[in-house]
Amino acid sequence: MAGIDNIRSGQTLTTSTRNTSRTDSNASSSTESAKSSSSAAQDAVSLSSQGKAIGEMHNQMASQPAFDKAKVAAIKEAIANGSYSVDPEKLADNMVKFEKELGGF
Repeated sequence: MAGIDNIRSGQTLTTSTRNTSRTDSNASSSTESAKSSSSAAQDAVSLSSQGKAIGEMHNQMASQPAFDKAKVAAIKEAIANGSYSVDPEKLADNMVKFEKELGGF
């Protein structure tokens, strides 16, 4: 049986039923239980178009680096040689904007 983590978007999940009856002194009930389990229909799961779209976005994001290495290297170099400058008004505006966005949470 496939685990949910192994399912890719657009694929269906099929599972098989298993016989959970125990071997007891009542062999006839075990036989009947086995027959009904083998004739049971298999379960299936399918994803909606929204679920598939989210899966595709996840795959795209996972394939991209978490940050821009070239940009980080350029900023480190600018800091090291003293050419990096901070615009305090822009920084303050961005901090206020960030706090406003978080205010709804």
